[in-house]
Amino acid sequence: MNIFRLAGDMTHLLSIVTLLLKIHATKSCAGVSLRTQELYALVFVTRYLDLFFNFISIYNTTMKLIFISTACMIIWYMRFHKVVSQTYDKEQDTFRYVFLIGPSLTLALLLNHEFTVTEVLWTFSIYLEAVAILPQLVLLQRTKNVDTLTGNYVFLLGGYRGLYLLNWIYRYFTEPLYRQWIVWTSGIVQTAIYCDFFYYYIKSWRNNERLSLPS
Repeated sequence: MNIFRLAGDMTHLLSIVTLLLKIHATKSCAGVSLRTQELYALVFVTRYLDLFFNFISIYNTTMKLIFISTACMIIWYMRFHKVVSQTYDKEQDTFRYVFLIGPSLTLALLLNHEFTVTEVLWTFSIYLEAVAILPQLVLLQRTKNVDTLTGNYVFLLGGYRGLYLLNWIYRYFTEPLYRQWIVWTSGIVQTAIYCDFFYYYIKSWRNNERLSLPS
């Protein structure tokens, strides 16, 4: 494991901790998209099926379990917690899953490394992760004013993917046989989706203003 991969994992973990901190401390999930959280849960479950038959390392197994369990915890808070669930803005969080899940599954069936159940589901998770943030970004555009913790959560989530791009570049130049075209392409698409948010996040930080996204 190189420093970029480790930094990416820690940034990803920090983004989740930031979101859980917001929900737990404020007893509110205002501005958070349940649809994005459910998509991430689907990403983790379909990607980490190898937990049952392929041990890589304690670190690897621990991180996989953390990502699955925290995704389920966030969904539980937003759906079932008697206080937090009342703050969920389902009237604004209306992005339709089918427009993301359907194409991702179709691509996974057509473009994959090996046509097996686990490989197709793993590939599906790669494609789906690339676009899973879209319901969250749409929700932030609709609500316009974004609270600090939610903004930090999305920024860290995008930062994690940016660090993984550096990880892939590093591995490309240090591992002669390393080629992951599906992962690379999906990662570039995912990072590009965040670019508009990054611009307004950095702009608001430099001007010491509350983050607001144009509709």
